[in-house]
Amino acid sequence: MKQTSGLPQRLLQTLIYIAWSLAFVLLYVLLDWASYISPLRHLNVTLWNPAPALGLLYLMRRGRHALLALFVAIVSSELSVRGSPGSLPVTLWLSLVLTLSYGGIAALLKRHFPDSGLFSDRRGLLVWLTIIVTGSLISSLLFISQLLLAGLLTVDECANAIMHFWIGDSVGIFVTLPVLWWLQDEPRRLLFRKTLLRGETFAYASFTLLMLWIAFVPGAQANYRYFYVLFLPLVWAASRQGLSGAIFCIALLQIGLLLGGLLQQATDITLFELQMRTFLLALVGFLIGASVDEQRRAATELRHSLRLAAAGEMAGALAHELNQPLTALSAYGSACQQLLQRGGSEQQLHEVIHRMIGEAERAALVMRRLRDFFRTGATKLEQFALGELIASVVTPFREKAALTGMTFEIGEIPAVTIHGDPLQLGVVLRNLLANACEAVAASPHAPGRVSLSARIESGNRVVIEVADSGPGISSAIVDQLFEPFASTKSSGLGLGLAISRTIAEAHGGSLTAVLGSQGCFRLVLPIE
Repeated sequence: MKQTSGLPQRLLQTLIYIAWSLAFVLLYVLLDWASYISPLRHLNVTLWNPAPALGLLYLMRRGRHALLALFVAIVSSELSVRGSPGSLPVTLWLSLVLTLSYGGIAALLKRHFPDSGLFSDRRGLLVWLTIIVTGSLISSLLFISQLLLAGLLTVDECANAIMHFWIGDSVGIFVTLPVLWWLQDEPRRLLFRKTLLRGETFAYASFTLLMLWIAFVPGAQANYRYFYVLFLPLVWAASRQGLSGAIFCIALLQIGLLLGGLLQQATDITLFELQMRTFLLALVGFLIGASVDEQRRAATELRHSLRLAAAGEMAGALAHELNQPLTALSAYGSACQQLLQRGGSEQQLHEVIHRMIGEAERAALVMRRLRDFFRTGATKLEQFALGELIASVVTPFREKAALTGMTFEIGEIPAVTIHGDPLQLGVVLRNLLANACEAVAASPHAPGRVSLSARIESGNRVVIEVADSGPGISSAIVDQLFEPFASTKSSGLGLGLAISRTIAEAHGGSLTAVLGSQGCFRLVLPIE
């Protein structure tokens, strides 16, 4: 039974493989026929050869089992499109050389780009380009050397033939393979379709046609010196839409340059020059597109990390700010139990319950205020005394200093009123004090000292300084301290200071680090 049921399954797989192979061979021959332009003398060597890009794509998708189909496709194309330069055995041998050469290029691409076979950043582009250019050069050297050994080419013709073959394959693969890959990959195909359906795409496509007209019609009278205008639509497409826009615009330019060169029948510019300019356009477009995509991915990752960091900061702030109302609720709950056990009066119970409701409302207010800031940056301003804010913040740090033997000093605090959000500013002060305590703990001169002081400056601003006896801040790192993910601690995310500065600036103030042999941060806030 197993053999009987397994036989149709293997037969079905074989039929599917044959169907895919036949479809591939047909597409390969059609693409080769469409691009068979300006061959070198009697040889099947052209300056534009995009068909190998389809072969590489098929090899990377199907693996080594696709080598036979590629060999059949090359032989079919040699016989039906290009015209075999030699006898049938020679044609078969040359086709085998090309098949193995393209197989080597596909294997290298698959090895360095196992997930997609295509570059997604600038470094990947350079590796991808190196494989394409080097592989095409080796392929051209092998192919032309076999023509020379077969007596189909003279030694004097070798250099020109190698250049033709190398440029044709390199440019054809470099420009065509990204388009084919994006069309066969479903996620990229959807993105490509969205790109094509945008109004901006129609705008820069029309602009591309206009620039092609300028390059070939008025440019023909100036010996084709206006080709630099073709960079304008390419930069537009790549900078706005990344790689998807660059790939589409480059494909449009490639077709336009070839058609323009053939229709104009220009003698002042050769197909070789057109292909080299296409190569440079593609290289610039891919570099810009890859850079734009890299920047967008980095920005997305940064926003995600900042949201996570903001959640961490909010959790820490909530834990601290909710501690007091939760402690009070617990105390009031115990008081209610005692009153019930002792038979307390109804008025006393009402009074304790009223206080419990007040503390619960305070806890809810804390949560709403911190949540609104970390989600939208909104602040709810109110007037409060600076001394009250500092007193509410320093309590846990006093207790920590007493346990570790660290000296914790609070200087004279001026009696000023601040118009701001005490919850958010409390987050800033706690961050600064926590950093100072950690710096002192890591210092060899432990237990050390942490101090907080304040003074009025210019009559309308208060300067709050948090200093410590730690190692201090050097000029080498001062510019990076407030950047996201810049941390001098091995376990730190490097986001506390960045968020603290954001809060300070949202209040019309500033947060800076003071250079010196010991740590010092300066928070400046407007006062009433």
